[in-house]
Amino acid sequence: MKKILYNLSFLILLCTGCSKMLDIDSTRVVSEENMWEKIEDTRAKLMGVYAMTKSALVDHNAFWLYGEVRSGEYAIPSRMDLRAIADNELNANDPTLEALRNWRRWYAAVNEANIFLERAPEVLEKDQRYTQNNLNVDIAQARFLRAFAYFNLTRIWGNVPLITRSDEGSFTTKKQEEKGKLMAWIEQELQQAALDLPVRYSVNEPEQLGNYYNEATSRWDGTLATKIAAYAILAHLSAWQENYPNVATYTAYVMDNYSRANINYVATSSLVSPSGFFYDKHSSQMLAFPSIWGHAEANFTGQVEELTLAAPIVNKSIPDMYYTKETISSVFNEAKDERFSIDTLGNPVNENYFRNFNGRYPILSKIKCIQGGNTDPSFRIFSSALVFSRLEDMTLLRAEALAVLGDRNGSVELLNNIRENRGLPIYDETINGDLVDAIFLERRRELMGEGHRWYDLVRYHKIKNNDPKFVQLINEGGIYWPIAESLIRQNGLLEQNNFWQ
Repeated sequence: MKKILYNLSFLILLCTGCSKMLDIDSTRVVSEENMWEKIEDTRAKLMGVYAMTKSALVDHNAFWLYGEVRSGEYAIPSRMDLRAIADNELNANDPTLEALRNWRRWYAAVNEANIFLERAPEVLEKDQRYTQNNLNVDIAQARFLRAFAYFNLTRIWGNVPLITRSDEGSFTTKKQEEKGKLMAWIEQELQQAALDLPVRYSVNEPEQLGNYYNEATSRWDGTLATKIAAYAILAHLSAWQENYPNVATYTAYVMDNYSRANINYVATSSLVSPSGFFYDKHSSQMLAFPSIWGHAEANFTGQVEELTLAAPIVNKSIPDMYYTKETISSVFNEAKDERFSIDTLGNPVNENYFRNFNGRYPILSKIKCIQGGNTDPSFRIFSSALVFSRLEDMTLLRAEALAVLGDRNGSVELLNNIRENRGLPIYDETINGDLVDAIFLERRRELMGEGHRWYDLVRYHKIKNNDPKFVQLINEGGIYWPIAESLIRQNGLLEQNNFWQ
């Protein structure tokens, strides 16, 4: 109990600190001039860029509201904000939606990265412990994180301002960049960052010699941007642009090199364990933002468990969102699926993904990292990592690309890798239907609750082009979010997305 109270006190202080960090009139300006003196400063400031990036992802559970709830596939018992998102009523007058329409946190992360890129080289001249190799790797991470921020910005809002200098931080007179040009810039930045990023830290690779900041590999696995992570985001960026030849190229690098980074496919038992894949940090989290219990990073909010869990997993009567029995049965429609399957009487064969299947609210319990990886339902503080990509994601994204490009055999082989890992027989078109449909169904099952579903739906409908209503939404720009009116009032050069005018 003493540890819990300590962690709560720390979290209150941390949240207060984060709020201050995000103030427009920053209280840190005075101390900024004195920060760039020694190697400890560069480490602290770089970790600050990671922290700001994570804040942008998890504030108001944004990552899952953008990527999961907007699919419209979850049932929403009571929260009107989630219902508005699921119904694509994104202009609704609601504090949560107002926060989600505002890109301020993302640009706070961009500004932190810009400051780092400008100021870190000063330390090279002042502290002999800070080497050129160290600087190169640090700069590459800051470039990666800035490009990653813009990747999220353009997937969410489409055309956004491009800010590459800290003196542009307020951008009150900065117009939006066309999304095509912006994505070309993101691709170039990620390519450049990848050149200086190691596949893994503290293993004496040419890009990063010795122990990174005098810490062993175990300290950095699952926490820092790597060359593999850069290629994973390049693959997703290319898929969003429907550039499947590039998706094939970038995913090929991942598939050829993941073992060098000690990345592995995840066993089902680990995927669903409270102390398994999503707990803490480790190398198979290809790109992740952990909430490490031992570092007092667990939280009540900003975790997917806040949205999906309820009794009997935690002391909460109704989940914020859930899948109906009918939806679950239609998605997990094959016997022997280790993630979830039902028998001929409609009863669960296993409960790895769902609990309370026959109750009023089936609970998506796939991710359930409570406190230090235990199963105590009485205290709802969560410690799961936000995993943006893992090997299964890359495998299925590559299968998608090869299917579109006509390499059927290569695509089926990759799909079968995932199916067989989850206890399913190999793909059979007469049973499983169209190959592209089967790949996206497998993505839905495998990556459920991980923030991919909305973006998968957009790509799927671009490929299939057989749903007039969804295709119209794409063509009219309705897949993007409206821009907060407060931002438009602040910057007269901004133009609201046409669909939301």
